[in-house]
Amino acid sequence: MRILLLLIASFFLADAAFAHGVTSGDKGYIAEITGVHAIPFIYLGAKHMMTGYDHLLFLFGVIFFLYRLKDVGIYVTLFAVGHVITLLSGVLMEISISPYIIDAIIGFSVVYKALDNMGGFQRWFGFQPNTKAATFIFGLFHGFGLATKILDYELPQDGLLANLVFFNVGVEIGQILALVAILIAITYWRKSGGFMRHAYTANAFMMMLGFLLMGYQITGYIVS
Repeated sequence: MRILLLLIASFFLADAAFAHGVTSGDKGYIAEITGVHAIPFIYLGAKHMMTGYDHLLFLFGVIFFLYRLKDVGIYVTLFAVGHVITLLSGVLMEISISPYIIDAIIGFSVVYKALDNMGGFQRWFGFQPNTKAATFIFGLFHGFGLATKILDYELPQDGLLANLVFFNVGVEIGQILALVAILIAITYWRKSGGFMRHAYTANAFMMMLGFLLMGYQITGYIVS
């Protein structure tokens, strides 16, 4: 249960704006530079993914019952392709979508994956969604979540495409690092013998966190 506890801790200890928000220091730095800057944007991308508890919760749910590295690679690749498409297109085309709505959908993706892991679709609705298609589709929404925050940086046009590519490289590096940590922890958990006993409870709790994320964002949208 340690990886779940770490995710829970990050959820409650992180500031609400921290998971997806833009810190004043980062925004000030970006506002002062022009041209292509590989290392800073790789760092920003990795930082954003490593501190994005909603992304990490979804990835945790995606790999929860994946035992083969090949399957992990397929699902994570589908997720990555999805968010690359909308990250780049969202910023380059300046697609403006309320971050509250996007983040509420991202919260819903956590709810969906937890329900899927609990067998809820088959038990309650009598059908099973295509898990690969769902992972790709939710990857698109996660990419829009990234794009809305990149737009907050107000990036200069000089070197924009290259900097976006470097930012995305950083996102993928952060995703790989987070995934490695999650895989190590969940593998240890599976070997402990209590994995299957607590799997349903863990996913139920993850679903609760997803609903909490949704409620927070929907409330923010109404208040704003």
